Amino acid sequence: MKIYIVGGAVRDRLLGLPVADRDYVVVGASPEQMVALGYQPVGKDFPVFLHPESHAEYALARTERKSGAGYKGFTIHASPDVTLEEDLSRRDLTINAIAEDSDGALIDPYGGQRDLAARTFRHVSEAFAEDPVRILRVARFAARFTGFAVAAETNALMRQMVDNGEVDALVPERVWQEIARGLMEAQPSRMFHVLRDCGALARMLPEIDRLFGVPQPPAHHPEVDTGIHVMLVVDWAAAQGYSLPVRFAALTHDLGKGVTPPELWPKHHGHEAKSVDLVRALCERIRVPADCRDLAVAVARDHGNAHPALELRAATIVELLERVDAFRRPDRFAEFLQACECDFRGRPGYETRDFPAADFLAQALAVARTVDAGAVARASAPDKVREAVFRARAAAVDAWKQLR
Repeated sequence: MKIYIVGGAVRDRLLGLPVADRDYVVVGASPEQMVALGYQPVGKDFPVFLHPESHAEYALARTERKSGAGYKGFTIHASPDVTLEEDLSRRDLTINAIAEDSDGALIDPYGGQRDLAARTFRHVSEAFAEDPVRILRVARFAARFTGFAVAAETNALMRQMVDNGEVDALVPERVWQEIARGLMEAQPSRMFHVLRDCGALARMLPEIDRLFGVPQPPAHHPEVDTGIHVMLVVDWAAAQGYSLPVRFAALTHDLGKGVTPPELWPKHHGHEAKSVDLVRALCERIRVPADCRDLAVAVARDHGNAHPALELRAATIVELLERVDAFRRPDRFAEFLQACECDFRGRPGYETRDFPAADFLAQALAVARTVDAGAVARASAPDKVREAVFRARAAAVDAWKQLR
């Protein structure tokens, strides 16, 4: 029995990056031997065991054979006669198919070290095409390893997988899982560019794909192209270290511009309402969690109202605060303002400009919350409470505005 460290741990060490988790492959052992040694079996689809002391995962060397559609359509074979090279051959990329033995020696039968040096994502074998999740993984790796590029032959293979309909077999939850992980990487835009280059973006997220090539008024958007703008916005959110809900809202805030009739370009009047419907549909389709969905809807609907906040009437400001649920959820309102600022910054030349709207609206909320809604309610007729509270908040904001 021999044990090897494989995959990301070896790759990241060779890149000089911190190694968080280690994956182990066991060659020459049976499940019965592993149990006899005290390992605890946990694998459902193939033999994986937890170490009796460290609880790290140890997987028996295995081969896979395509037996059905999608990423679950595989027959797994694990036995003592499966070699390390056979196990590594089923992995996605050469840079993830390097093993390290107990003495620190590297086993690299597929040129992973060469591709690490060349900063290239290259598939190990044609078996890559059997698992559509690998397209998403390559795209996510592009967002993490920003100096790497997809090999031409790997991009061609991914495009072939798209054309063959393999990506259509992906379950929605897995699409969201990979997209969410990619959004939390260093440069999320690279994920969407990789997906677009192979045609997968149009199949998985058509609402995002059709933004590319749609012009905006150059006076306000020097980048012109809506798709490029959205990529700049989501990268700005990542650069600030913002949360997943903020990054997702940044990604989806302008979806309505993708359905503007070309004869109306470059204007997009009313795109906010269209964006809301498209955000809801996208979130339903790929099972986006409620916290991400709700913030994305609020930003899509009201980012256009937040930008000119300093020119709004007090009553309009309070209406905005109520619409985005700022009084009950001030923390989420702070995320709303972050996403709106990302939208502002995601334009060439705007990265260092002042964006006073965020502080202004945050202060307006603080002022409006000084109103004792309970006292106002007690002094009002039951059917007039909501209106009275609104008027009191608007009056407080108006008085504050006059003093600024």
